[in-house]
Amino acid sequence: MKQILVVFISLIVLSSCDSKESKTGINKRPFVWEAANVYFLLTDRFYNGDTSNDINFDRTKEPGKLRGFEGGDVKGIIKKLKDGYFTKLGVNAIWMTPIVEQIHGGTDEGTGVTYGFHGYWTKDWTKIEPNYGTKEDVKELVELAHEKGIRVLLDAVINHTGPVTEKDPVWPTDWVRTEPQCTYKNSETTIPCTLVRNLPDVKTESNEAVKLPPYLVEKWKNEGRYEEEVAELDAFFKRTGYPRAPRFYIIKWLTDYITEFGIDGYRVDTVKHVEDTVWQEFKKECDVAFNQWKKDNPKSVLDQNQFYLVGEVYGYGIGSGQYYDFGDKKVNYFDGAFQSLINFQFKWDAKQKPITEVFDLYANSLQNDLKGFGTMNYISSHDDGQPYDAKREKSLLAGTLLLLAPGTSQIYYGDESARSLVIEGTVGDATLRSFMNWEEITTDEKSKQTVAHWQKLGQFRNKHISVGAGVHQQISEKPYVFSRTYSKENYGDKVVIGLNLLKGKKSIAVGDIFSDGELLRDAYTNKEATVVNGKIELHTEHTIVLLEKKR
Repeated sequence: MKQILVVFISLIVLSSCDSKESKTGINKRPFVWEAANVYFLLTDRFYNGDTSNDINFDRTKEPGKLRGFEGGDVKGIIKKLKDGYFTKLGVNAIWMTPIVEQIHGGTDEGTGVTYGFHGYWTKDWTKIEPNYGTKEDVKELVELAHEKGIRVLLDAVINHTGPVTEKDPVWPTDWVRTEPQCTYKNSETTIPCTLVRNLPDVKTESNEAVKLPPYLVEKWKNEGRYEEEVAELDAFFKRTGYPRAPRFYIIKWLTDYITEFGIDGYRVDTVKHVEDTVWQEFKKECDVAFNQWKKDNPKSVLDQNQFYLVGEVYGYGIGSGQYYDFGDKKVNYFDGAFQSLINFQFKWDAKQKPITEVFDLYANSLQNDLKGFGTMNYISSHDDGQPYDAKREKSLLAGTLLLLAPGTSQIYYGDESARSLVIEGTVGDATLRSFMNWEEITTDEKSKQTVAHWQKLGQFRNKHISVGAGVHQQISEKPYVFSRTYSKENYGDKVVIGLNLLKGKKSIAVGDIFSDGELLRDAYTNKEATVVNGKIELHTEHTIVLLEKKR
């Protein structure tokens, strides 16, 4: 697997709209989610932009290592947006962990006190967690991201509430179940059950009308917004005709973030633990909300893309096509619901298969079984205890593989800076969730080199749609050279990619992608070369070359 990817690129713009510039100078090339470069961050672990909100709800018990709030917030993300951090990485979408209010207490399951710093332990879907910031902060973040051509994904949880603690009572029995615990043998032991002990499971299968939980009524009254929230719920249920069942309350609360802030999509948590028809209902209401936001904010609309839903179906891999197999039945989550699913297979493919096989498999799947849909590839994540490279010994290669693979790329915060995923003294997923290594980026040579590498590849991927969404065709086997071409309506993009070029003088056939006499520029070194007899020659000390047509 010690293969170094060499890339040759040309962007052919056939659309007159590509030459138009927005007021911020963002090139108006088409944006397609299938080729997106998504940056996934834990809001609490990225950057502390406001130290005044670090402690709320008297969360002052000493937590287990990396199991408490550490200060990251929405203002921290805003600062890095302003600094251009994401733009330099070629990121065109940011996925944040859930920002809703978390349980006030902490749990202790033998790992020390754990607070809901990660965002997946909901107490109130209608309120922003104060440790993360305010509604005004979220509004500013989305608007600023959009000005920079970056979409924003929030994280949706419908499957469960937060755990039960002394400060956080269990929701009513007509809302949740607290047993049995899932055994994951088939669909029946995966859906109507609790994921783990003390994580109440929302009765998403129920169509029985339920009243608001008493604690939520009291909370809203104390906050002076009970009447407003109830009026909005009444209007929602009157418009939709849905029964006042648990899932529809939550769907209403989640889609409010679309109409209020104009977010571009949701990454959806624990998809396979909820009835698949629920996601079709969720998709419908997300579309309604997004269309309403566009109608209300015509000057802020970025493009005509639909609201984006990417699902976490744990264990799904691109090789499965459109179906996930429970053992007793297969489910197509793309049917009327998700545009994309997270690809749990990529890290294993990157480790175990030649890159030629990986790219062929992914390109074939995306252009055939998954045509019109997508997958999101990753090398590490917040809850995957077996990442591609936990010790960050192959960070440069990891970036090359991930950012040049067909499909959507998901950078997990710190992938680009070699943030270690092996932290002494931690238990379980905590080792994956250390604070972003900002100091190392400026002081550690390995980290600096890694960031520079990921920046070059990320900017290239962002500029050239064909890398993630193009048709793949091999040009030669040794060195491994192939093309990717993208064409839709009046826009086109061409790419040639090669492997295993040596340092020094390089001679690469470019097939029929470039014509003789065309001047190409290497985006990695800014060197130029002219196509002669279907080849280009460059002399660089890098094993990666990014060529695009000199414009």
